[in-house]
Amino acid sequence: MLYLLRIVLRTLAWLDLAIFTLLMVLLAIPPSSWLGKIYPSLFQSWCRCFVRALGVELRLHQHFLGAMPQHFILIANHPSALEDIGIPALFPVRSLAKHEVKNWFLVGKIAKAAGTLFVERESKDSRQAAQQALIEAVQTGDNIALYPEGGCKGRRIAPRFLYGAFSASLASGVPILPVFLHHEAQAQFEWQAGEHLLTKIWRMASSPNRVVHYHVFEPISPQQFTDKESFNQAVYALYLGWQQRFLD
Repeated sequence: MLYLLRIVLRTLAWLDLAIFTLLMVLLAIPPSSWLGKIYPSLFQSWCRCFVRALGVELRLHQHFLGAMPQHFILIANHPSALEDIGIPALFPVRSLAKHEVKNWFLVGKIAKAAGTLFVERESKDSRQAAQQALIEAVQTGDNIALYPEGGCKGRRIAPRFLYGAFSASLASGVPILPVFLHHEAQAQFEWQAGEHLLTKIWRMASSPNRVVHYHVFEPISPQQFTDKESFNQAVYALYLGWQQRFLD
């Protein structure tokens, strides 16, 4: 009986997502100025709806005293595709995503309308334009989320962090909010070579363990650093420590 109930609830969750997605696509058609700040709020609700349909449980752990900052540049490790909806489901942010996301079926239109910033990683000009867009977005009051590894690198931290988040923090004076992600079923969630997005969604939805931990650590003020290199190195060292703490 409980098994049948779970099937019914999951089916309703996917139906809810399908209807919500159609609505979001329709609302993405008019000019963005028509919806103002309404669409980003709807996008956060849509991300939560997507997470619920996958059956994923996001657990948020705050590892510092006091309230979360109102204005921040969120960075996180990036082991899977779930972050593209998991981070916006929990935090009011505009994300930086690879240019290919624009062409994802339905999702691309929604992400664009929600204010997602895009970058062609192989293009120097695109990276520079994205960096300037990041700084301008932060300076106008937006919260930004990006992944300093430069893409999905699997369950282990990449050998280096890119400088974009740290340059934007230094230029704007807005603190870095570091988040470390830990999937209990890492192998089910991380990207595999040549894996299609729909295959990845199915693997996540059918994983026997769909618990994901979002560890939020104390905001890091850029005033502590004089250059992006030292800022980058200090934060990278923290991530290596958290990797040892949560994954080793």
